[in-house]
Amino acid sequence: MAEAKVIDALGKVVDSAQLEGKLFNSEAKPHLLHEYIVGYQRNQRQGNAATKTRTMVRGGGKKPWRQKGTGRARSGSNTSPVWVGGGIVWGPHPKSYYSPLPKKFKQSALKSAFSDKAASGCLRIVDLPELEKPRTHTVVDYLKSQDIYHSRVLILLEAANDNFAKSCRNIKWLEVKRSILVNPFDLVWAEFVLMTRDALQKIEEVFDK
Repeated sequence: MAEAKVIDALGKVVDSAQLEGKLFNSEAKPHLLHEYIVGYQRNQRQGNAATKTRTMVRGGGKKPWRQKGTGRARSGSNTSPVWVGGGIVWGPHPKSYYSPLPKKFKQSALKSAFSDKAASGCLRIVDLPELEKPRTHTVVDYLKSQDIYHSRVLILLEAANDNFAKSCRNIKWLEVKRSILVNPFDLVWAEFVLMTRDALQKIEEVFDK
């Protein structure tokens, strides 16, 4: 059964906890995570790239010069793709790259990601420092005490904590999310995952089925 270190508000290891359920004790499937991440990143594409065809650019109308007798190549319109400022042939146009991912596929990928983090000892249950007002220095010291300040860290919360969230905004490689919004991409991106006890309880309630 997977275990997780329990960290107090000062950043010190005070205990260890057993992680029960399939969410943390399933087999890690790298190929499944790879397929999920490819699909997730594909769905994040906005598809806004656009070029103008010859019907969209300004100009056209009158023939630039007569067909014969000038010594120049014949031309019918200054919107032609061969002209500077003319239309673009086969250029990109707005499109959707979205392709839905099956629900069971996403659930399996989430179990695989959580199980991999738990097996590698990178999943921790924490008590966050209490802040009366936003203070980045306190959070930095908290991460340094665990020797993870220069690592990619994901912190999962259950209840909104504005002072803590605001304290994390200027720290590089640190993400703070609500527990029910976590996805496999977040877990694969992070080197360490810290979650409060309330967040762990909510994650088990929602995802461990």
